[in-house]
Amino acid sequence: MRTHSRRALLGAGLAAAGSGLLPACATGTTGPGPHSGMDGMNGMAPSTAPDGRPPSGYVSPHGPEVAEAERRRGAGPLRRFALTAGISRFDLGGRTVETWAYGDALPGKIMRVTAGDRIALTLTNHLPQSTTLHWHGLTVRNDMDGVPGLTQRSIRPGGTFDYHFAVTTPGTHWVHPHSGLQLDRGLYAPLIVDDPREALSYDREWIVLLDDWVDGVDGSTPEDVLKQLHGGVDRGPMSHGETEMGHPRGSGRAARATGGAVVHSDGPSRMLKGARSRLLGHDAGDVDHPYHLVNGRTFHDPRTFRARPGDRIRIRFINAGSETAYRVALGDHRMTVTHTDGLPVEHAETDALLIGMAERYDVLVTARDGVFPLTVLAEGKGRSALGLLRTGSGEAPGPSVRPKSLYGRIITADRLIAAESVRSLSRRPDRTLEMTLTGTMEKYDWAINGSPYTPSQRYPVEAGERVRIIFRNHTRMWHPMHLHGHTFTLPNGGPRKDTTILLPGRRVDVDFHADNPGLWMVHCHNIYHSESGMMTVIGYRKKYKR
Repeated sequence: MRTHSRRALLGAGLAAAGSGLLPACATGTTGPGPHSGMDGMNGMAPSTAPDGRPPSGYVSPHGPEVAEAERRRGAGPLRRFALTAGISRFDLGGRTVETWAYGDALPGKIMRVTAGDRIALTLTNHLPQSTTLHWHGLTVRNDMDGVPGLTQRSIRPGGTFDYHFAVTTPGTHWVHPHSGLQLDRGLYAPLIVDDPREALSYDREWIVLLDDWVDGVDGSTPEDVLKQLHGGVDRGPMSHGETEMGHPRGSGRAARATGGAVVHSDGPSRMLKGARSRLLGHDAGDVDHPYHLVNGRTFHDPRTFRARPGDRIRIRFINAGSETAYRVALGDHRMTVTHTDGLPVEHAETDALLIGMAERYDVLVTARDGVFPLTVLAEGKGRSALGLLRTGSGEAPGPSVRPKSLYGRIITADRLIAAESVRSLSRRPDRTLEMTLTGTMEKYDWAINGSPYTPSQRYPVEAGERVRIIFRNHTRMWHPMHLHGHTFTLPNGGPRKDTTILLPGRRVDVDFHADNPGLWMVHCHNIYHSESGMMTVIGYRKKYKR
């Protein structure tokens, strides 16, 4: 069997950047303070100072604890990249749109490093809004996590920021903004961290980014969609404690650039009624994205991946969508699931996958001879996307093709078992945090424990603890819940992940090891839910010498 060369598979990454790091600023954090009032070890409510400011006694994102954790990660080879966020035009396959993206590629160009490397990336902002970059799935140092108003200052239009950190988390990851609704444009790119001890053997690699698309279609913008979800009231996205373009984030005014000015754009209704899915616990979503994409293309003109019959192909799926779960199947092929969210699982055969927003799955397939559809259903929404695998001659299937495997065995993360190499030892938690998801579609008042996000929130933990988060979903919607800076373990020997689907009326207990000090977001990765309030912060308490 042929062996693959990881670095040669998909070409070089992004262009080299200059060095020279900017200081990481931590607005919304505080310095030393007394080790006051732990709210009890179980079922804690978040700490907030009486005047709304962040409470004292927490580790700062640029504090010595963060620097020490980074030092322990080591100093491997330096990999330099440059990324520019700007306005571009793209042909999605019969439809050209103006949007925001990283450079001239949709998705953004692949970044590839090896675990143990250090990344030095300069992000230049040519957008009409401030922005940041979040490294989804990586256990980065806290001041590099890219949350404006919490771990760094926003990068103003025309500005730059240098991200610099050690990479220790192998697997399939991705990058995207953490500013307002920018993710529901074209601002995303795959980040592959190769494992120097990789156990898999394969011949080819196919990176597949899935996305739901609304920006620039008949005048629509994500801000318009959020306004519609809010009943026509322009509440805008949640404030991260900073201002954008001279007005507070949350005023909803940032939408489109025309002659250097930020203006409103009022598009058609994108509200979706009656989207139903048994797999998602009934209600599949509320936004009718007019297009769904596989690697930046609609089913009208799909991208084709070429291989040879008999090739063993590793497919890395990334759901970069903002509000859509995808059911995915490759016609006339069974898939073997090997990883989820970058971490290995006991291999499991399946006909199809259900992938929530921000989740990643790696699978292996052995290619047959011919042309085969990679069919991507927008679960419960009545729309689809398409990619093609071509290994021989034959006519490409049309956009309406529905392989029977879509309706066979469907894998979700709760059916997987963590591989022994990443399995956590069974241990009673030192601390339990209870997070109940609340809100309704009618009021669109999504929150955690009834409290919409404010940067001053803190659910306290201490370094070295085993922490359990009890997620309870008291809403009628499903939510993909994401924890920054850590991976957690699903119950009953389940996989290690950073994002998990929580169905309506369900409870999921996840455990993580508190080994990465700082301030870390927990939020729903439905971008319209999070930007309406379903976010909060886990904060590491400072330790004081007695």
